[in-house]
This record gives sequence, structure tokens and C-alpha cells, in this order.
Amino acid sequence: MYGTPEGARGRTRWGIVAAILLLPGLALAGVVVLGLLWAVSDDPLGGGPEPVPCADVLHFGGAELPGGAEVVGACEGQGFQDLHYSAHFRMPRADVAQWLEMSYPFAPTPETGGCGVWEADLCLTAEDPAGHPDAGAHVVQVNVVNEDATTALVHFSAYTM
Repeated sequence: MYGTPEGARGRTRWGIVAAILLLPGLALAGVVVLGLLWAVSDDPLGGGPEPVPCADVLHFGGAELPGGAEVVGACEGQGFQDLHYSAHFRMPRADVAQWLEMSYPFAPTPETGGCGVWEADLCLTAEDPAGHPDAGAHVVQVNVVNEDATTALVHFSAYTM
């Protein structure tokens, strides 16, 4: 009677309230679905190791595959936010020191002990490698295992942080 149409008295806005209450429920359902996908997936962020051309792996670390090198296994790359590339190759043992010096002239002298987890005969860690224009790695680690008098097995990894 006081300016309201007949039948509109006492009416609440349940539709708006229901929509507002529905939004957190939908968000929670989305979180549950994503959690289930995460639990079921082998690699939820898509960052598992993938084959990469070995030349690209070494370029990322500011180096070139040395002459006479024989790649062992697949060269790999993985990452989501940080990138990690690795390669394993055999090369003439006599050429290792020269290859390291040419690839990483700014790096400290390679160590012959205390190489961390590797049972290596020689190791080098170079930070911010700038040897090659395609270098994108922040750190390069090279671990060398002398297999015999003429052959060395090189474990090369380059990654961002």
C-alpha cells in the first residue's frame, strides 16, 4: 500500500544469494578435480625428460660436442620453470682438458676430487657460461670418468635456477 506493487511485499532475493553461495562450491569442485588429475598423472606439469638433439644440449651450456665424441644414450631436456639438460658422451681422454679450457675459459680449474655425487676423476662447475651465443644455462656441471687409458666418459649437465 505504501508505493509497493501488490504481491511484492516480503520477497527476498534468493537467486542472488544462491549464486553467491554456488561460486565457492564450484571453486572447491575445480580444486578437487585438479587434485585428482595431479594424483593420476605421471607428470602433471609436463616437465619429464624428453629427447633433445645433443648439439642443442651442449649449446644451451655454452659448449660444442668435441671432435671424436661418441654420444652415449639419449640427450635429454626437462623443465617447467627451470630447465635442465643432460648429455653423456665418450671422447678421447687426452682431449678433455683442452675441450674444457676452450669451452669454459672463465671457469675455475677442474677438480680431481670432491666431485659430489659422481665418482668422477675430473669435475668442473661453471656458472653463467657465455662460451656460445645460444647458451642459456646458469650453471654447467661436467663430470669426467676415465674409462681406460684412452677414453673418458663425460657427464654433461646444464640448467637454469
